Amino acid sequence: MINEPKSLQEAIVYFSNPDNCIAHLVAQRWPDGVVKCPTCGNEKVNYRAHRRTWTCSSHHAKREFSIKVGTMMEDSPIGLDKWLTAIWLLTNCKNGISSYEIARDVNVSQKAAWFMLHRIRLAMQDDSFGSKLGGEVEADETFIGGKARNMHLSVKARRITGTGTKDKTAVMGILERGGNVRTIVVSNRKKAVLQAEVKKHVEAGAALYTDALLSYEGLATDYAHKVVDHAVEYVNGRIHTNGLENFWSLLKRGINGTYVSVEPFHLFRYLDEQTFRYNNREDMNDAGRFNRVISQIVGKRLTFAELTGKGLETATC
Repeated sequence: MINEPKSLQEAIVYFSNPDNCIAHLVAQRWPDGVVKCPTCGNEKVNYRAHRRTWTCSSHHAKREFSIKVGTMMEDSPIGLDKWLTAIWLLTNCKNGISSYEIARDVNVSQKAAWFMLHRIRLAMQDDSFGSKLGGEVEADETFIGGKARNMHLSVKARRITGTGTKDKTAVMGILERGGNVRTIVVSNRKKAVLQAEVKKHVEAGAALYTDALLSYEGLATDYAHKVVDHAVEYVNGRIHTNGLENFWSLLKRGINGTYVSVEPFHLFRYLDEQTFRYNNREDMNDAGRFNRVISQIVGKRLTFAELTGKGLETATC
């Protein structure tokens, strides 16, 4: 696309024209240029310029459709210019962007911005979990949750027991050196849980590097497993988990500095967000990351009832 924006300023100007929004989305959704009915797949559709919608030549329910139908934006009354600006910001802000900032930047309510961001995070999910990681692979875990110094004194006395992990959520990371990282919310750090995730995501025979956590013992039968004991050293030649430590640093900088408080119910969505940016940090510019997300919006429907657990959760961050 000749006029494709390369910066946030260019994107805001370019997408202020609704026709440019539609043309850009069509180019990403249907790269061959043939618009198809999202209901029946028919290629015989007519564009109605005055309504900016298409009509399918087949007679069926919902034969008239907009570019939003079948995507994460379906049924949203918010304009494409605001949607695309929000996607650009979340995709490219290294430490994330809060719903309050999006609400101010694109002039929507905070509740609407919160819903938008979670729908965008759904489009940022990695769809390549079917293939296993290989070569040199690091595995490590961390805990996500509130810091004691930020809690009220009465809460500290009730919740902090000295372990440092109580009331926090365990997250496991698996990193292929020179490749991608994967993150999984896990119920605990026990052997059965962690080793099951390793075997699910890492191909047999790979060089596997972990810390000295006892839960990893026994993996040497399937992997070239090497351990670094952090009580003694952090690096021993190729044996280290510094790649994942770097990722945890970026993740926690965003959660602690931008989102402040993340409910365990929604944590996997924030992991998807940071994982996407990390995995596309080197081989893409801002426009490339933006277009990658746009190309993944189809079939990623998320309703407000699904997002909130049918109203049982409160919208924050």
